[in-house]
Amino acid sequence: MTTIIDVAKAANVSPSTVSRVIADNPRISLKTKRKVRAVMKELAYYPNVQARNLAAKKTMMLGVVMGHAAMLAFQNPFFPEVIRGISATAHAKKYGISLSTGATEREIFDEVREMVQGKKVDGIILLYAKKGDAVFDYLVQAQFPFVVVGTPFTHQTEVDYIDNDNVTLAEQLTDYLIKLGHEHIAFIGGDIQYGVTRDRVKGFEKSYDKHGLDVNEAYYQYNAENIEATILKLLQLKQPPTAILAQDDLTAYEMVTYLNQQRIRVPEDMSILSINNHALSSYVRPALTTVDIHIFELGYKAAELVCQRIENPTRPATHLFVETAFIERASCTKR
Repeated sequence: MTTIIDVAKAANVSPSTVSRVIADNPRISLKTKRKVRAVMKELAYYPNVQARNLAAKKTMMLGVVMGHAAMLAFQNPFFPEVIRGISATAHAKKYGISLSTGATEREIFDEVREMVQGKKVDGIILLYAKKGDAVFDYLVQAQFPFVVVGTPFTHQTEVDYIDNDNVTLAEQLTDYLIKLGHEHIAFIGGDIQYGVTRDRVKGFEKSYDKHGLDVNEAYYQYNAENIEATILKLLQLKQPPTAILAQDDLTAYEMVTYLNQQRIRVPEDMSILSINNHALSSYVRPALTTVDIHIFELGYKAAELVCQRIENPTRPATHLFVETAFIERASCTKR
């Protein structure tokens, strides 16, 4: 079996130099790295990564934690795409990924605690920001390297996070609908305990206030798991909405389907505006007006942030906003 000493002899360098090349030490010249790596390839030498990581007191693993049970989360295209972004950075930096698989909040918390206390990962990425979240509080108290995809409710100056500017985004989308002549707009969002819903409500209300309009509290619909019942409730109001701002494209697809079944035309009778720009959004009929929030980039940069935190635990917290792109299609029209 080829050893590090064999590589060193063949490359005419010291074994310590080979070790530094394996670790990609910046103090080793590019020329030397190329020579040593060529010899490693020629001799079919593969470093003992586990031993090296043990010596460096690193696992070279990143924990990825979803706010919902894994089976439910993967029904939403957001999660595979954000994990694809995380994986791209992890691969480039030679990290593996460990996904939470708990079915309940308690199980997810226990998994995270085991990751931390069992030294199974070097850092953690939370794919959500939720009010009163036990996982978030635990990671803050443990001073463990982690980053949040979303804007936390607390410790914002102390914690790394990456997000879209959801307040401005929702304000601009509501402005768009109001400029089309809609004054009765419903907001169908997720759990108000999550930062993304909280911030979009803020933006929605900012736009209404700016235009001197009064918000109808009945137009707010949260945790809309049964879209048919939610839409029916809105349609039965004395003044039904003429437009709906949906939390994501999946919700919007269900809306369009149900409205068509009720012979309510989109967009002639009801305009639908959404967020996420999933792959099918240009193919549904009518094609969905939505916002590309660059999900891959959210994941890619989140992994970069957590790697930076692992390498430099005492650096100041970083807060990043990923830009969005408005995509106008056919699901909205003038009132």
